[in-house]
Amino acid sequence: MKLVTTERLAFRTALPEGGRLIGMDVGTKTIGLALCDARWAIASPAHTITRGKFTKDKAILTAFIVQQQVKGIVIGLPLNLDGTGSPRSQSSRAFAQNLTDLGLPILLWDERWSTQAVTRTLISADASRARRDELVDKLAASYILQGAIDGLVAGME
Repeated sequence: MKLVTTERLAFRTALPEGGRLIGMDVGTKTIGLALCDARWAIASPAHTITRGKFTKDKAILTAFIVQQQVKGIVIGLPLNLDGTGSPRSQSSRAFAQNLTDLGLPILLWDERWSTQAVTRTLISADASRARRDELVDKLAASYILQGAIDGLVAGME
């Protein structure tokens, strides 16, 4: 299956029985990872990968996906505030295309406010700058994934 879409109905149709999803916040220096349960109820932060060469990053992602029995991928799509694409969104689309050979459906999900929302939460929790830097990417991935599964579940009702 080589589905990369922004349409939640197409993604949901590709996973008629649900299954565990992985969420990704793809940055230039790191990739934040989150996982949800097979019923798409709750997303949890999982891990942060420091980016290197794509082949190494992909090998780490593939091993994690296999280990966690992931059935679908949600990647944050950084859009401009007006909803248009940007160079960063083009980079996320290319990243998604480079994962299609894993054979899993991929949903690109609007992530415009994820990092800001997570950072505000960490600041209000009085997390130090070092602690925020350590957590922000995997928490942003969790925020992205939770938004996606909420949207997917709402569409099933």
